[in-house]
Amino acid sequence: MRDAVLIKIEPRPEPSRVMRYCSPLLAALLMLISGLIIFTLLGKNPVEAFHAFFVEPINDFYGLGELCIKASPLMLIGTGLAVGFRASIWNIGAEGQLAIGALCGGAVAVYFNQSSSGFILPAMISAGAVGGMLWASIPALLRTKFNANEILVSLMLNYVAILLLAMLVHGPLRDPDGYGFPQSVLFGESATLPIMIEGTRLHVGVLLSLAGVVAGWVFLEKSFTGYQIRVAGGAGRAATYAGFEYNRLIWIGLLAGGLAAGVAGVMEIAGPIGQLLPSVSPGYGYAAIIVAFVGRLHPGGIFLASLLMALLYLGGESGQMNLDLPSAVTGIFQGLLLFYLLAADFLVNYRIRTKSSQQEGN
Repeated sequence: MRDAVLIKIEPRPEPSRVMRYCSPLLAALLMLISGLIIFTLLGKNPVEAFHAFFVEPINDFYGLGELCIKASPLMLIGTGLAVGFRASIWNIGAEGQLAIGALCGGAVAVYFNQSSSGFILPAMISAGAVGGMLWASIPALLRTKFNANEILVSLMLNYVAILLLAMLVHGPLRDPDGYGFPQSVLFGESATLPIMIEGTRLHVGVLLSLAGVVAGWVFLEKSFTGYQIRVAGGAGRAATYAGFEYNRLIWIGLLAGGLAAGVAGVMEIAGPIGQLLPSVSPGYGYAAIIVAFVGRLHPGGIFLASLLMALLYLGGESGQMNLDLPSAVTGIFQGLLLFYLLAADFLVNYRIRTKSSQQEGN
């Protein structure tokens, strides 16, 4: 006879509320420690690499402005996605909704390129919001009418949207005087976001994103529909017994994400980029999913998480220029952050028990 060790995973009766909110901090700390190890394995001085990656990008006023610019679309999209995630409605299509929003808003800017009217920028933002919501309505419709999985549908639509944007920028929206390059005309002053602080690229779109975070907090925490969303996500049966219409919540959750992503797309082309390109996002739609979960699906936490994720983007660019690090380093840090967060959440909600049992020997 010999002893065998059995491993059993069981849910905790009462998960720690304190640890639930501390797990993102723990995940960030473990990510930083892992980063030092990675820098060492790559043959870099870990202290110098840490400074170049996390300190140098924001050591002046211009760098802080860039941090806010990078964080702006992340906090806006993350807040929009959190509306659906709170109700267990999984919108993975923010990247495509951002592309469609940029396409719709950019089409307005191209069409009215010779106009100096003040209505162009509001029209671009409105067109981007409508475009993002229309793209998000596809998985909403298929989910509510045919019970299609919104994860797969929204994810696959990302590729359709990105290819559609590329096709139109290579075709009818291409600048005829652009020497054949796949890009639209440069937007005029009336189609770009005003700069708030001279010497930086900080634009008023950052204020729009902050307003979106505040609006998301009011909606989720203070409205009756937000209460319905929280109940539906935490106890679906209780929501059904209470008479909440879940199909309506599906539409609200998906359209909120589409609205936020569409506006974020317009802010990118009307802000740092200034024109339509075949690709207008470095992956904000996917990174915002991590931001939403690191922020515990709360607008305040999402705001802080977006700053961290923006720093990873800036650090990756700084690492490539100053340390000759590979471009994939940003994705590695993002993946580590999500991995450690999921691991910490697992240990918060579950515990691992071991026990011995006797087996007959061979």
